[in-house]
Amino acid sequence: MARIAVIGAGMGAMAAAARLAVAGHRVAVYERTETYGGAVRRFERDGFGFDTGPGLLAVPAVYRDLFIKTGKEPLEACVELVQVDPSARHVFADGTEVSLPNASRAGVVAALDEALGAGAGGRWGDFLIRARETWDRTRRPLLEEPLWPNWQVLAEREPYPAVPHKRLLRTRRAGTLAEVGAWELRDPRLVALLESHALAYGLDPRTAPANAAVLPYMEHAFGTWYVRGGIRELARAVYERCLARKVEFHFGVEVTGILEKDGRAAGLELADAEGPSVAEADLVVGTGPWRLGELAHGRELYAPEGIGPTREGMSPGRVVVCLALSGARDADAAHRTVVHTPDRQAELEAFGRGEPAALPTVVMDRPDDPALRPDGAHESMVLTATVPSQARYDWEAAGAADAFADRMTAAAERALPGLRERVLWREVRTPVHTRLETGAEGGAVPAPALAAAEGSFLRPSNSTSLAGLFTVGGWSHPGGGLPHAGMSGALVAGLIVEGPDFQGSQ
Repeated sequence: MARIAVIGAGMGAMAAAARLAVAGHRVAVYERTETYGGAVRRFERDGFGFDTGPGLLAVPAVYRDLFIKTGKEPLEACVELVQVDPSARHVFADGTEVSLPNASRAGVVAALDEALGAGAGGRWGDFLIRARETWDRTRRPLLEEPLWPNWQVLAEREPYPAVPHKRLLRTRRAGTLAEVGAWELRDPRLVALLESHALAYGLDPRTAPANAAVLPYMEHAFGTWYVRGGIRELARAVYERCLARKVEFHFGVEVTGILEKDGRAAGLELADAEGPSVAEADLVVGTGPWRLGELAHGRELYAPEGIGPTREGMSPGRVVVCLALSGARDADAAHRTVVHTPDRQAELEAFGRGEPAALPTVVMDRPDDPALRPDGAHESMVLTATVPSQARYDWEAAGAADAFADRMTAAAERALPGLRERVLWREVRTPVHTRLETGAEGGAVPAPALAAAEGSFLRPSNSTSLAGLFTVGGWSHPGGGLPHAGMSGALVAGLIVEGPDFQGSQ
């Protein structure tokens, strides 16, 4: 039985902690804030509640597996999962609208044909078939197995089976997600539908590799799910599962360094209200590979010629606007509405410059959940937009956050006329809040790992060059997102319990 110290109480860290405790290890979690969940937070005021991190869950099988492997109670005994239908309503630049059924290829094809014209659904359906092939090719190495030592094989070949396209007297295949949309979907509304999945993860479709097609495929194949009471309830359930497995939590404790002894990680240097202290351990699990390098006294944890993702602060962040509304929620309202920008090119150009878009794409979540509103005469709503992180744009500048929140609300009003007249009050949260809650540089939000593109969309491996030190969470393999966080916890636990020969989850 080993003593294992875990840095941070994010979703990936807690997933690893629960699995390691079940395997018989003594696990202690050290979290610098006063609560668990990382970016999975809730804001509450005046009887209103809002998810300020992810609003929906994809691939719930990841957390079902976690609960099966760590105790007798299944996930559904701890939280109530509700499949969202439609999966989303989309409002396009030209005013066209379509509501897409959840996890139904035939239903999606029919809805697109009806809303966008004959043939549109068929093109999207054919794209989903190619996306499924991409998923089948990449699922194991990118999500279920530790990152291979010869990871370059993932970087060299594009796994998306692009359709040949004649361009300038040459036959070419799409190499980026934007090219997939332009060459294979051939409808600006379908292109917007495709690219919105990349933008939601902070990926620029002009540079994201074609295999980012797996992002809409995951939503289509496994459905989108809501946790009754808000996604924060999932974090609570994972935290309580850790407690049931005798994981110790220490909140309000800052990790200031990693102890080393005989070339191995040997514990943590800590600071809290009572002053500096030391927590000895046999193994250390941490979040944020670059932050871990700093804690390990500047040690290079990965080979210089290794994985090359952008540092945390250069990745985008999110602005979240929590709206407390007067008036009841419409009975037939979609849970999620995506309001696409009326000027896609300008949005992408601003994205590339590191500026918030003048006319952003906005995701509007309207959960039908009495737990998140004071009564039936009110409604809680969350607006989300992808923006530059604090490292590229000063979100603390006077008026910057409120001005962008105004633009987000105006955009949402295209889908819900009269919205601004219903607002009682709002809470605006920027990458500054994300940085304070998660410790991510600039309040950036990590994207899932993707193949090709010379490895620039991969994440550093879960093992490091310092023996006994492992990394977990969105900034490590297999990348960001709620499902990926749970997968990273499974990978780290496997590497520790089974050793370096661990071949991945089954």
